[in-house]
Amino acid sequence: MATKTTAEKLATIQKGYTLEGATIELGAAIIDGELHKDAPVRLPLAMMNRHGLVAGATGTGKTVTLHMMAEQLSTAGVPVFLADIKGDLSGLATAAVGSDKLRARTDSIGQPWEGKTFPVEFLALGGDGNGVPVRATVTSFGPILLSRIMELNDTQESSLQLVFYFADKNGLELIDLKDLRAVIQFLTSDEGKDKLEELGGLSKATAGVILREIVNLEAQGLEKFFGEPEFDTAELLRTAPDGRGVVTCLELPTLQTKPMLFSTFLMWLLADLFEDLPEAGDLDKPKLVFFLDEAHLLFNGATKAFLDAITTTVRLIRSKGVGIFFVTQTPKDVPADVLGQLANRVQHALRAFTPEDAKALKATVSTFPVSDYDLEETLTSAGIGEAVITVMNEKGAPTPVALTRLRAPESLMGPSEDALVRSTVAGSALLGKYGTAVDNPSAYEKLNGKAAAPTGPAASAPAGTPSAGTPASYDVDAEARRIEEEILGRPSSRPPQATAPAPQDFDVQYGTPDYSEPQESKPRAKAPRTRKPASQPRQPQSEPGGMMGDLGGVLGGALGGGLKSMARSMGTQLGRELLRGVFGTSSRRRRR
Repeated sequence: MATKTTAEKLATIQKGYTLEGATIELGAAIIDGELHKDAPVRLPLAMMNRHGLVAGATGTGKTVTLHMMAEQLSTAGVPVFLADIKGDLSGLATAAVGSDKLRARTDSIGQPWEGKTFPVEFLALGGDGNGVPVRATVTSFGPILLSRIMELNDTQESSLQLVFYFADKNGLELIDLKDLRAVIQFLTSDEGKDKLEELGGLSKATAGVILREIVNLEAQGLEKFFGEPEFDTAELLRTAPDGRGVVTCLELPTLQTKPMLFSTFLMWLLADLFEDLPEAGDLDKPKLVFFLDEAHLLFNGATKAFLDAITTTVRLIRSKGVGIFFVTQTPKDVPADVLGQLANRVQHALRAFTPEDAKALKATVSTFPVSDYDLEETLTSAGIGEAVITVMNEKGAPTPVALTRLRAPESLMGPSEDALVRSTVAGSALLGKYGTAVDNPSAYEKLNGKAAAPTGPAASAPAGTPSAGTPASYDVDAEARRIEEEILGRPSSRPPQATAPAPQDFDVQYGTPDYSEPQESKPRAKAPRTRKPASQPRQPQSEPGGMMGDLGGVLGGALGGGLKSMARSMGTQLGRELLRGVFGTSSRRRRR
């Protein structure tokens, strides 16, 4: 193949990055060792929900790259989430100060530069840092993610799922770790041994192992990450009054001591967004761009169930308007099924000091399209603040590979002063909602006699009376009508059922979760947990299969008698989805 001239290579890049819609400006191309500011390298804003990878050896500028991208996303009105590993990203709240060296760099790539501040929200897991505390309930976190933190094997993870199933079925709210511990202690006690046997696959020995792991988490002080008020991930989708997207920085000051916890919490945030956001299709700009730093921590030693859940989330969350950028050292850190979903690539320099490094370099080169560069040489010789880039253009095709000198951030490349961070947090509207932990009655109180709760369905119950452990406010007919309307896209033909007075002893004393589906599809701020009397009793089961059998009958009647079995199957599937999502998480929207 004939070697192209520099002019031909330049023309290829100029044509490949000539885009019509809004873009994120990444920098200017370097061709044959010469910088060309007339060859800008861009990323289409509409393609940022096709996900991406920012990779490179330590010290090559990955953090500055995502800093620069976050600034432009915010300016375009796109909210951004950043995991702030080293504290450097808090500099987004402080305007940078120009210098001769900085001006020389920005002029060389044709970047008009001006020091700016950006709207930043600071969060901290459980208050471990200066930010607004972020908490999740155990039931929302789910068994798969919790198993990841506890480092359970596949068998133990399956057993933990049975524990969650038992708690869900019996109205035992798992708010914090002491609730989960109380449920397992009940199942392994003489009083609960019959319930343990009913669960089948859960042995007393395995339950004991899980119990010890919970105690270990409490001993490490991790109980503060679980509880209420639970963080509503819709808070990540906010824009500032001036229309710029809010940049949410999650502080991770003790990452090295709890890497599994932090990486799994980041996945919980994504999973919760995935479950709550409606389908959006192709948008002019994403609803949120989520930068997941130290991405290798997600995958190290992960179970197959966990990897499958990540792959599913990455594949499907794109259609909900969320873009994910994994930030790590080499593409080898990301499993192939996930890597195949990452269309936008920013690859900083790699080192080849060892045979293992050389293998990683060859593997990285193989993931790029054919180009005019000798990528092995380019990737080992690229300077700090330079990266090899290829992205998805507006037609869905990869752009030409371009060695790029990247733009400089306009806010401070380093941490903001502690006083500024603290004052920003103190003035945050989120502090009043999430700043103070609360401890509502839940499984621990019920099982320890402070608010005794039934722990299983009654052997027999009068018609119209809720079974023990079943929320009386869970109206089967109302749920059936809702699902029928959701599937058919028209008002339900099922008439509302008359309601009888609800028994007060269970619901008034102990409270039940509100399972009703909100009418709006957009995420909304989470209301405080309330305890209220039930107003509608559970209807008697009309056939084997309980509620799902009833739903199957409803859907069968709506769709035609010949489709009744299919409708029952659909009802069963929808019923499972109402309880647990792809990670075994329990969405607030579904619990209401």
